Amino acid sequence: MALNEPAESHHPVQEALRALDVVARHPAGITDAELGRQLDLGPRRLTTLLRMLRREGYVLRLPDGAYAVGDAFARLTSTDGHEEALREKLQRTLDRLRDDVGAAIYLSRYDDGEVRVTQCAAGPGAPAVNEWVDFRWAAHASAVGKSLLGQLDRDGRRDHLSRHRMARLTSRTITSERLLLTHLEAQPPSAPVLDLQEYAVGTVCAAVALSAGERVGSLALSMPVSQAHRLRRAADRLHQEAAPVLLSLSLQP
Repeated sequence: MALNEPAESHHPVQEALRALDVVARHPAGITDAELGRQLDLGPRRLTTLLRMLRREGYVLRLPDGAYAVGDAFARLTSTDGHEEALREKLQRTLDRLRDDVGAAIYLSRYDDGEVRVTQCAAGPGAPAVNEWVDFRWAAHASAVGKSLLGQLDRDGRRDHLSRHRMARLTSRTITSERLLLTHLEAQPPSAPVLDLQEYAVGTVCAAVALSAGERVGSLALSMPVSQAHRLRRAADRLHQEAAPVLLSLSLQP
């Protein structure tokens, strides 16, 4: 199993990767007590961790009560069909999060100097934002874009903005490079980035960073402005649920 180590701020993911590494070394199963000792985790944190790993299919509980690796873990750490397995796993996670939060959910990454939305979960009760301006040209205005730019260094941000003019998309759009860079530098890495009708009138969004190794990614949501009173709570939930997504991205054959 190869692990793409996540950023230091994602302690739950680091713990999950360590736990999976230990469980994988015990094909006949390992008890929760022994796992806790090897990981140096207390009962409460271990219970929370195992609950998430079981829900995501990464571990399963054997009839004797011990834990072994599950099917989702086996598929994501196999060289046979890894990319398809990863996409399917991520889509299931996004779909569940969409239903739990009641908002459209997006997965994106910063790839070769461009913002790319790679997967989305939307539906009748959680409509996707109308992409009236290509997201690649709207990083300065969208929660997705600002989250991705926030993970770059200052030179990386300036390079991106030099290639993409900061057009005014709504009356709330920041079009000053100096002001945007100041906002990005002041943004706490673990705090959700918000878009309050900066990209599109009638829509509010939030995004959280997904950093693993050199990977720069983002998990985001959007909802109609009529539901803006739910945005903060939804953003907090998004942040809490980022760990399973980052964990999936961190598992490699």
